[in-house]
Amino acid sequence: MKTGPTFPIETTALLVPSPGSPFTITPVQIQNLRPNELLIEIQYSGLCHTDFLLRTGHLPNVTYPCIPGHEGAGKILAIGPAVKDRSLQIGDNVLLSFTSCDDCHHCLKQSPTTKCKLMPPLNLGCVRHDGTAAYKLSDGTPVSGHFFGQSSFAKIAVVHELSVVKTQLTEEEMALYAPMGCGYQTGAGTIMEVLKPEKGDTVVVFGMGSVGFAALMAAALILGVETVIAVDLVQEKLNLAREFGAACTINGGDTTDVVAEIMKITGGKGVDFAVDTTGVGKVVQDMIACLGQGGTAASVGAPPPGVKIEVDAGMFFAMSKKWIGVVEGEVWPAEFIPRLIQAHREGKFPVERISKVYSVVDVEKAIADMETGKVCD
Repeated sequence: MKTGPTFPIETTALLVPSPGSPFTITPVQIQNLRPNELLIEIQYSGLCHTDFLLRTGHLPNVTYPCIPGHEGAGKILAIGPAVKDRSLQIGDNVLLSFTSCDDCHHCLKQSPTTKCKLMPPLNLGCVRHDGTAAYKLSDGTPVSGHFFGQSSFAKIAVVHELSVVKTQLTEEEMALYAPMGCGYQTGAGTIMEVLKPEKGDTVVVFGMGSVGFAALMAAALILGVETVIAVDLVQEKLNLAREFGAACTINGGDTTDVVAEIMKITGGKGVDFAVDTTGVGKVVQDMIACLGQGGTAASVGAPPPGVKIEVDAGMFFAMSKKWIGVVEGEVWPAEFIPRLIQAHREGKFPVERISKVYSVVDVEKAIADMETGKVCD
């Protein structure tokens, strides 16, 4: 180790004791640090709907108790001797994102690591590659961690080196940029790295949460797409979408046929690109149905297991439609997140208007505010 921490290390974590139970602030012990890991003092963490799936028990093959959190921001406390990025130093401020195997050809050429075949187990399994975890309760009970390679709901987190994104940020900026590691890069990356709409294209985004707003900002403010349509059930969010460059908005609660409204806006042609952030089956169907000739739909919100949708296969083929799933925006975080930070500094990615900082003791209020639409992240 570049420093010599003595194990076990006492810390606390906002963990889930069992499926369906509330988040609980609990003392935990860190047992060890692998050579390719870092110890990070977490200062801020985003709160994402994927954390809720871990709390409700909807992610398979997870052993409880477990520590969620995958949008961390913090300071380096210790660095394992095999960490490849030699520019990292004790005391550096870093943002945290997902991890991957660092061994397959996708990882080695730093192409989107969401193509890594070990992406699901390494990020959703809450264990290391070899099935172990670094955490225990004081009575010796194992605690699953390593969620997305970080489990940022721990005050001190054991983080895989590929989850670390070096930054030059103030503490105030750390709070603002913590969600870059998942929500913001997912929405913006889907637009900028996958769909790549041009100025004259038409884009519709379903769901104005943090991912949806990031997609909207990327399309309208960063890429300059002139016709971006925002769809949501909360009028206040749609009003905000207008301020972020949405040319048109549709309140799904005020119409019985969202697809018909989109067709009116596009003169019956349909849209070139569509993004769904909700994972709701009916919304996914509407997303595909509203595509125009040669259009592409991207699902970035995960439906619950077993959800099925109906597609008119003949029209899907005849109109040369495409439907893809996009995870984490298919980006390389160490390269993409600095681009989003620069866009924010240029006024093209105003995420400060959709986020709010809560104390860890107010996590249930933060969740309630997210569910009612008072805040996005």
